[in-house]
Amino acid sequence: MVKPHAGIAENKRIFALLVISNFFVGGMVGMERAVLPLIAEQDFHIQSRTLILTFIIVFGITKAVFNFFVGGFSEQWGRHRLLVLGWLIALPIPVMLMVAPNWYWVLAANILLGISQALTWSMTVVMKVDVATPRQRGLVIGLNEFAGYGGVAVLAYVSAVVADAYGLRPYPFYLGIVLAVVGGILSLFIPDTRSPEVVQSRRSTGAVSGLSRSFHLTSWKNKSLFAASFAGLATNFKDGMVWGLLPIFLSARHLSLEKIGAVVAAYPIAWSILQLGFGPLSDTVGRRRLIVPGMVLQGVGVAALLWAGGFWEFVGAAVGIGLGTAMVYPTLLALVSDVAEVTWRASALGIYRFWRDSGYALGAFISGFLADVLNMEFSFLAVVVLCLAAAFMSGVFVDR
Repeated sequence: MVKPHAGIAENKRIFALLVISNFFVGGMVGMERAVLPLIAEQDFHIQSRTLILTFIIVFGITKAVFNFFVGGFSEQWGRHRLLVLGWLIALPIPVMLMVAPNWYWVLAANILLGISQALTWSMTVVMKVDVATPRQRGLVIGLNEFAGYGGVAVLAYVSAVVADAYGLRPYPFYLGIVLAVVGGILSLFIPDTRSPEVVQSRRSTGAVSGLSRSFHLTSWKNKSLFAASFAGLATNFKDGMVWGLLPIFLSARHLSLEKIGAVVAAYPIAWSILQLGFGPLSDTVGRRRLIVPGMVLQGVGVAALLWAGGFWEFVGAAVGIGLGTAMVYPTLLALVSDVAEVTWRASALGIYRFWRDSGYALGAFISGFLADVLNMEFSFLAVVVLCLAAAFMSGVFVDR
């Protein structure tokens, strides 16, 4: 039985299922993280960096748009239903990538991936916050993101190793079929976690009016939420660039596919593991003290990639990016949960994630364009500037 806001110990079975489930959610992204940019070059002979990154652009736009609505609709219709629906949508994705005859199939698969991730990842975040006490928010979000990005890292490396041994397609995507089936089965055993006050609030206000109010408050009226949204956008702008360009950047420097997979995986591994510490630490020291240096470290890590000269230097730079991301990712979600009241918290989290995940699309498009018109180095430098700007804004506006 669910006990809203009672804490982890009182809801340990549900909490454990949510943590395990989000590992599989992250794995669905990880399976394509190291190999899909190389498939674009080698299988479909796409030379334009902007065109290669279209798979991230459509993923980011779709995920952002669905994030906008999913929080409010989960308050209206329930968390469990949306979680199960997200896994159903995930089922055809690996098969589409496996058999894709052209790039349009890859784009269609990533539209489905964006919808699925918006539903599944958003619900694992919201459901953990539902069952946690206020003083556990940083901890539970840290555990959630640890599991999700652990899945990204493990599958990024394993899919690269499989591709190195057996080819870019179809074998890496058999892993995705296993992830989707197991993740979907797990979701059936996770009950809804809405509290009675959320249900009553949505009956009285309705989903549309609630979303409108939450959007106004989260996007600009509340300065802390505005700064959090900008920092989240900058963080995923960086991730969109790293996701799309880093494998190509490393391939041009003559790293093997296995070493590319190791560098690509080092970033989310550091991100994943270190969140276990930074999430609960933010409950103690406050949110701003981690967000500001975390944004600076992300920029410094990206800059370090440009000056790295060998495999271990690339790994070190990737770990630095992961360290900075780990400092901000659970902390920003916890900040939004702190500021938003329980009756519109899920909506606020969805709108924050709308702005944050818009960064995927913006980062992929702008960095791809800069790489085509100028070079990849300019794409990396643009990310550095944006991360430093977000650090400054967080220092000025975040009050917790």
